[in-house]
Amino acid sequence: MGGMDTGQMGIIPANTQLQTSLTVDPGDEKHPPHVELFVATTNETILRTALIFAEGIFDGESHVVHPTVNNLSSELKVPISPPKDVAVDLHIKAFVGMKGSTQFHVFEITRQLPRFSMYIPCTKLPQEPQGSVTFTVQDRVQRVVLWINQNFLLTDEWPAAAPLHFQVVSLRGTGALVIHMESNGQVTIKTDDMDLAGEVIQSLALFLGIEDLQVTSDFPGYMEELKNVLIKVDEFSSVRQKLTAEMADHSNLIRSMVVRAEDARILADWKNMRKYYMELFDLNRDLVNGYKIRCNNHTELLSCLKLVNQAIQRAGRLRVGRPKTVVVNACREAFKTHNIDALFKIMKVGAM
Repeated sequence: MGGMDTGQMGIIPANTQLQTSLTVDPGDEKHPPHVELFVATTNETILRTALIFAEGIFDGESHVVHPTVNNLSSELKVPISPPKDVAVDLHIKAFVGMKGSTQFHVFEITRQLPRFSMYIPCTKLPQEPQGSVTFTVQDRVQRVVLWINQNFLLTDEWPAAAPLHFQVVSLRGTGALVIHMESNGQVTIKTDDMDLAGEVIQSLALFLGIEDLQVTSDFPGYMEELKNVLIKVDEFSSVRQKLTAEMADHSNLIRSMVVRAEDARILADWKNMRKYYMELFDLNRDLVNGYKIRCNNHTELLSCLKLVNQAIQRAGRLRVGRPKTVVVNACREAFKTHNIDALFKIMKVGAM
């Protein structure tokens, strides 16, 4: 073969395999928290390059690990930081060969990154969550534990014992998540992140095949923020009405002033014509300034209305099926009629 040895030709042992594992790394002073992908071969072969394709995790949907010649070994470690709680398939392609090889074998393997991989179990919470969601399911604790083991990245499988008490801390800094289930099917999810509670409920309901789910929720911190937003909505709406009335008054004055100025010009009354046009100039300037204020007020109002709509959507995601649709529609109707007390009650216990 032209003097090429087996290594240069890319020949590797027939029993060579590619192994992968996923672990949660809480991070340290030098490295932020992340999920670590470990890729290794089963013998003395080396990994020259690894390509990882994953949607929504890497820039350009792909990541390449290319060690220098001096750092080649049979294993690679790749930090992964999923920005959202979504299950992602990691498509891995690894170039495997012997040291000194110029030709390599391509090994392909696919690993699924669990939906809630950026959470790490803890025995003691730094702070007990104030927000909670309570509901009842008809399944046994073992089924919920099976869902936990499939959707969280755990070192060991969680034991299927009743009552179930499972608590983790987010590596993204959004606080703790506690899942508690009694043997009678009552489930309590504690977290201050309303979005996370919705994601957990949607995932669990899909796994258990629940079509309709009504819940009772309580997020005091978030409700206080929403209350402040609603106060701002009232203020911006009031200012908007006032500015609209002032603009209408200014428009009427301008029309009147234009007529007076033109009459003075036709009558060659230059003194009054100058006076009217100076007043017209001032009125026009006030009108332009009022328009700028009205635009800024409108922008702020839209931002607050967007926050209210997001809050209603979050309340809907805490439910499944028909209760979800009913809650969203009832919340919008309550907001439309300025019935704030009813809005908060619907978000908490659902629509009657």
